[in-house]
This record gives sequence, structure tokens and C-alpha cells, in this order.
Amino acid sequence: MEISIIALPLIASIISGFFGKFIGDRNSEIVTSFLVTISAILSAVVLYEVIINQYQDNIIIAKWISSGSLDVNWSMKIDPLSAVMLVVVTSVSSLVHIYSIGYMSHDPHKPRFMAYLSLFTFAMLMLVTSDNFIQLFFGWEGVGLCSYFLIGFWFKKDTANSAAIKAFLVNRVGDFGFALGIFLIFYLFGTVNYSEVFELIPTIADKNLLFLGFNINAIDLICLLLFVGAMGKSAQIFLHTWLPDAMEGPTPVSALIHAATMVTAGVFLVVRCSPIYEYSELALNVITIVGMSTAFFAATVALVQTDIKKIIAYSTCSQLGYMFFAAGVGAYNVAMFHLFTHAFFKALLFLGSGSVIHAFKDEQNINKMGGVWKKLPYTYTLMIIGTLALTGFPFLSGFYSKDAIIEFAYLRGNTTGYYAAGIGIITAFLTSIYSWRLIFKTFHGDYNNKDIKIEETHESPLVMLIPLIFLSIGAIFAGYTFKELFLGYGGINNFWQESIFFLEPLSTDHPPFWFLVLTPILVILSIPVAYYLFVKNKNLSNQIANVNKPLYQFLINKWYFDELYDVLFVIPSKKIGLFLWKFFDIKIIDGFGPDGISSFIKKCSLKANKFQSGFIYQYAFVMLLGFSALLTFLIVK
Repeated sequence: MEISIIALPLIASIISGFFGKFIGDRNSEIVTSFLVTISAILSAVVLYEVIINQYQDNIIIAKWISSGSLDVNWSMKIDPLSAVMLVVVTSVSSLVHIYSIGYMSHDPHKPRFMAYLSLFTFAMLMLVTSDNFIQLFFGWEGVGLCSYFLIGFWFKKDTANSAAIKAFLVNRVGDFGFALGIFLIFYLFGTVNYSEVFELIPTIADKNLLFLGFNINAIDLICLLLFVGAMGKSAQIFLHTWLPDAMEGPTPVSALIHAATMVTAGVFLVVRCSPIYEYSELALNVITIVGMSTAFFAATVALVQTDIKKIIAYSTCSQLGYMFFAAGVGAYNVAMFHLFTHAFFKALLFLGSGSVIHAFKDEQNINKMGGVWKKLPYTYTLMIIGTLALTGFPFLSGFYSKDAIIEFAYLRGNTTGYYAAGIGIITAFLTSIYSWRLIFKTFHGDYNNKDIKIEETHESPLVMLIPLIFLSIGAIFAGYTFKELFLGYGGINNFWQESIFFLEPLSTDHPPFWFLVLTPILVILSIPVAYYLFVKNKNLSNQIANVNKPLYQFLINKWYFDELYDVLFVIPSKKIGLFLWKFFDIKIIDGFGPDGISSFIKKCSLKANKFQSGFIYQYAFVMLLGFSALLTFLIVK
């Protein structure tokens, strides 16, 4: 059964990818959706067994690499951590597959699209079920490759091609650090298997290495290198620039990749490697700082964006920051809890935005929407649910997980933890403001689209709404249902077993009452504030932007990260490449290589051509001279 979970999406991808033109578009959609849904059901069964019977296993599928001390199997590790990820990946993927049947109904390449979705799911399942770093890296690169295919699916659009290349290149930067971390692990331990590496970590606690001229602790170096990979995949600040541009892909891609799967791989990596990170205070502090910086940065940028998908994309970036600083303060289980709840409400918001885009005939600018809440009642209601969950409105999923992150950061009791908690509260308020801005500008106020009549907007078909309904159930109930299981409240503290390692047990204290109620109060108060700013008195928000124009420009240009990288990396790289092409490639390699040789031969042939006059007496005369020269040589010799 366990092997079927990862095998079925692969089979679905092969059938749709290679035989799609023979079985037809509809059958490709049905086959892929059915097989991935079966995988989701089996994943739920596995999670049930893990919860009820504390089931764990390590299933060896095949012998993979055996060279010297390197012995790697293709395995399937079943434990609480992988079981949770299996459910998250397959459930969201199955709903996205079903949603795509309606959303991509007019696309001429549906089998190829469904094949990419299924292949991506397979790669992600390989990643989360690995029991060694090599298989993890294989799945890691697999999801990166599939994301390139999916983001650039509409390859005739230059923006989609550019976004796909950007995502691929930025992730390669992070992956380089990740690969160095794996190399260092093998160098120090002679193995890449999780169990063996984690067991040996305490033995090198005091070992130092010389790296780039610095004497650094070996565990610190391993953790930092692995985290560089996590930063790239999970779009943390400095390596985040690919995520908003990735919205050029079809909306189902955004929901699958950027809600619950690929972008959470970095969080999963840190949590899986908790037996390593627990011995590196430096790395944990770095993760906390990067996480809280990302959360705040992305929230500020989302305040001023006008593209509905980019607003949600920056929201994803911000929520990933929450997950990382939760892991940074040692609350790995809380990070996983937020990852779990986030998957439902963020996929709901992405697919809901797709329903809105579908209604407006591919329009994504929220300034060109408005006044359609009665025309799209189901989409409107479902996106309200997703927004409430995202903002952490009391008793919805995001409330339990986000508040838990802020609380545990506070309970950390050090300066970094207090800063993280403070930034977390501020970011929660900003999150609520920009989330309700999206809702109010999209559905309320005046209708602002001059190209499409309001009568032409329509609700999405049932095949697109059903996945939204299922996701809304998760957005409402997942937090309350699983909080005790994930967080250990009420005496249930053995769910994670050995899949998450705590060097010291987490604090069981509670913050002051005023601290507990501060975030929910700010979240609730933000709703009337946002309504007044973006519905009742829309001119006020414009006036605020005009008064603070430098700040507005700073935010609308996304803190100028793209411009900075253009100056530092893109433009110099292009100039160096142009120079190397013109000088080394054309003048040296081609000049002395194929072009030079062909030119030399051509010149020689032209000169030799002069000896070919066509007169027999000239040929005879040359032959006589040659014979005379040969005879003279023989006589003299």
C-alpha cells in the first residue's frame, strides 16, 4: 500500500504524458485525477495508522547506489513527519487535479499539463519519504525541474518563459549550498543515511573546520549550508525573487507549488534535520532572523500589490517566514502545524483567485474588479473563509497555528525570540489588512472593469467549486481538530515520537493573558479598518500613498531587490558573457578553430587551383620537373 502512494502519481504521469494523444483529453484528466486521489486516500490511511497504532516503517524499494562507503537505497520512510507530508501533498494535489479539469478546459495541451502535475507530485513524494540525503536531493531537484515545466507551461508568453528560467536559476543558487552541505555530511560521517548521521552528530559537537578562511564549527557549517538550500526552495528573503514571478504559470500550478508542496520543502528539511539543528544555536538564530525578516518584508510588499495572485504569493512568502522562525526557536512541531493548516487555506485562496480570474476572463488586476460578490456568491464565501483562516481569525485553522508560533517565540525567552514574537504580531496585523484589501477591492465597491460587462461575469462550474469546498472544510476545522495532536496539549505528546528531536523539552508555560489576546484583537480590528480604507473612503488610501510616496515606491518596487540583483549579478553576467562570446568564442575558439582551419584550407585550395589550367603540356612539364628532381635526389644520395 505504501509503495502505491508514490507509484500511482508516476503511473498517472506516464499514461497522460506518453499516451495522452491516444486516450484523449478527457480520459487523461480522469486517469490522473483518479490515481492521485487514490494516492491521497491511501496517505490518509497511513496517517491514521501512525496516529492510532504508532506505525513506523522503512520500506526499501530498490538498491540504488553502492560505491565504497556510499550505500544508498531508494526507500520509503514512514514516520509521523512523512505521514503528515504525504497527506498534505496528495490531498492538495488531488484537489488541484480535479480543479484543473474545469480551469484548463479550453487549453489545447491538457494531457501534458496533467502529466506535469502528476510528475511533480511524484517528485515531492520522493522528497518527503526519503531516508537519506541523496534521495532527498533527487526529489528536491525533481520538484525544481517540474516547477520549471509548470511555471513555463504557457511557453509562448515571454513573461512565462522568463519566470520559469528565473525560478530555475534562483533555486540553483540555494541548491548549490544544499549540495555542499550533503558533501560535507558524507565527508565527516562516511554516510548519507538519516539514522546514521543523526546518531553520529553528538560526536563532532566540538569539531571545527576551515571554510573560506574562517574557523567554524562543523555542525554550524552543515546547518547553514543546508539552510541555504531551504532558503531557495522556500523563497526566503534574498532568495525569494522567483516566487512572485512564478505566478505567470496557470493558477492550479500556483496552488500546488506555492501553497502546500514545493515551497514547504525547505521547512520540511529543517524539521527533518532537527537532530542536527538542535546542536547549532548559531544556525537556529540565523533561521529565526531570516524567517521573521521574510514574514515582515513580504507582508509590507503585499500591502500595495494589485495582481490578485501576487498578493497571495507574497502572503505565502510571509507565512513561510512564520514557519521558519518557529523552527528557529526550536518549536519544530509548531512549524509543521502551521505548514499543515496553511496548506488548506492557502490552496483555497489560490484556487479561489483562479475562480475570480476565470470569471473576469483572465483579468488579474484587483483595481479592475469590484462589486461582484452577488454574481460570485460561492467563490466569495469560500474566499472569505480562506481569508479568515489566513489572518488568524479566532477558532479557524490559522488562529491555532499562527498564535502558537508567536507564543512559542515569546516563551523562547531570549532577545531573538522576543523580536520574533513582536515582528510576528505586527506581521499578523499587516496580513489581515492586505488580505481584506484583496477581498474588498475584488468583491465590494463599484464595478471597475471597462472591458467586461458585469453581466458577463459568472460563477465557476461545479468541478472547480468542489475542491474549494473541501479545502474550506480544512481551513475551518484542521486547526482545532489537530492542535492537540501536533502541539501536545492535553497530555498527547508522543505523536512525533523520534521523527522530531528536541535537545531540551519545549516550555509548557503560557505567556501573559494580554499577550495571548493581543494578536486576535488586532486581527478583528483590522477588518473595519480595511473596510473603511478600501470601501467607505477609498480616497484616503490614495492620499496616504501620495503623502508617503517614497515609501510607497519602495514597497511597490518590492524593496528594490530585483533592481539590486540586476545591478550586482544580471547586468555584469550579461556583459561578461557578451565579452567572452565576442573575444574568446568568435576570435579565439572559432578564429583558430573551425573558422580558422576552414579559412586556411580555402586559401590553400584557391592557390592550388591556379595549377589546374587544363592544358596537358603544362601538366606534362610539371611531371617532367618532378621526375628530374627525384632523379637528381637519387643520384646525389
